[in-house]
Amino acid sequence: MLPLDGKIHRTMVLSRQVTVKEGAVNHRVESLVDFLKRTLSSWNSVECITVDPRSEIFDLDPYFALVIDVYYITSIPSAQERRAAFGDPGDFETAASGTKDRFFLDELPIRIEYKEIEALERLLERPIQYIKLLKNSGTYSFYRLESNKIIFDASGWIGKARGRLSNFPAEAWITLGDSFRSKMEHYLSDMGAASFSGDKYFLLLSEAGFLRYAAASVFMANRRFEPSHRDIEDHLRVFSLIPDDWWPAWNAILQKEGEIPAPKRFEIARLLASSVYSLSAG
Repeated sequence: MLPLDGKIHRTMVLSRQVTVKEGAVNHRVESLVDFLKRTLSSWNSVECITVDPRSEIFDLDPYFALVIDVYYITSIPSAQERRAAFGDPGDFETAASGTKDRFFLDELPIRIEYKEIEALERLLERPIQYIKLLKNSGTYSFYRLESNKIIFDASGWIGKARGRLSNFPAEAWITLGDSFRSKMEHYLSDMGAASFSGDKYFLLLSEAGFLRYAAASVFMANRRFEPSHRDIEDHLRVFSLIPDDWWPAWNAILQKEGEIPAPKRFEIARLLASSVYSLSAG
C-alpha cells in the first residue's frame, strides 16, 4: 500500500482520470463535498466547515486535493469512528495529534484538518502572545480561515472570527514582520556558509528558507496573511508594496538552468534582504 500522499499513487489516479471528461470529474467532486458536509456536520461538536475554493474544480492539476477545514468545540470522534463514518476510504491516515485525516474517496484525494475553536480563539485574541508559534508556522491558518468557502455554519462564529482578522492588530503585523525578517537573515547567513563551503544540500535548504521568509516579510508589510506556498508568487505580483528589484533577484536565486554560481546567488540574496529591510523601514 502506497502512502496517502505518495506521488506515484497520485500520478496513477490522475492518469486514469485523463480519459474522463472534466465535467464528470467535477460532478464527482461536488458529490464528495456534499457527502462530507453531511457527514461532518452531523457531529454535535462541529461549528463550521470550509473548503478550499480550488478543491471544487478538478482540472487535472497534479496538486489537486479536496481540502476541508472543520472547526469544532470540545472534541471530535476518534480516528476509528471517523474512518467508519467516511464509508470505505482508501489509504486512510490520521496524524498522531488526531487533527488531520488523509484518504481517498472515489479515487480522489481528501485532506481534512480539524481545528479546535478554543485554541484558535486564543490566537485571534492575543496574536502577539503567540509570536513564537506564528513565526514558525506562518499565518497560513489565518489565510484559510479568512478566505476558504463556508459550506456549513452552525452559529455564525466564523463571521465574527473573520471580523477579528480584518482588524488584525497593527502591532502584530509589525512584530511578525520583525520575526520573519530575523528568520530570513538566519537563513541568509546559512546560505553564505553553504555557498562558500560547497555544501549543496545545506545550500538548497538555506535558499528555500531564505526565500520563504523573505516573501513572508513582504506579506506582513502588505498586511496580508500567507496563502499556500504554491500561491505565494501570484500574490506577490499584485502587492502595492514590493522591494525595488525584487523580481530580478528572486528569479536569479531560483535559477538552476545555466546556474548562477552559488557565491553570486548569495550576493544577490544579500541585496534582496537589504531591500526587504528598506521596505519595512518605509
